[in-house]
Amino acid sequence: MTDKNRAEKQREWQSARLRLINAIRQLGFPAELGLVVAENLGSPKAMERMISYLTYVKPRKAELVVDEMLAICSEIDAWREKKASEAANASYNEMLNYGLGGDEDDDSCGENADDEIRRKP
Repeated sequence: MTDKNRAEKQREWQSARLRLINAIRQLGFPAELGLVVAENLGSPKAMERMISYLTYVKPRKAELVVDEMLAICSEIDAWREKKASEAANASYNEMLNYGLGGDEDDDSCGENADDEIRRKP
């Protein structure tokens, strides 16, 4: 990642974090709650989801804000587990279809193994 891309990503994270903190403060909650929520969500996309929730639902209790944060984190974790499972399944299927990458001419475990045994003196 180039320095320019890294700086752009940092600006994106900082901007999402500040918007989330402002949205939480506008609802009458302390800025510290916004900092904790932003830290736990961990990505600009997750923060945007939380901002949307705060904008449309306008929760009156901090418990509802934290509950939504935990729900978003749970969905992200489930998505990561699903992607890891899909990757593992794809690797397993590739192994089943193409083998372990051994010598392609070696049929000692294949259907021609009996023919090889019979040909040897």
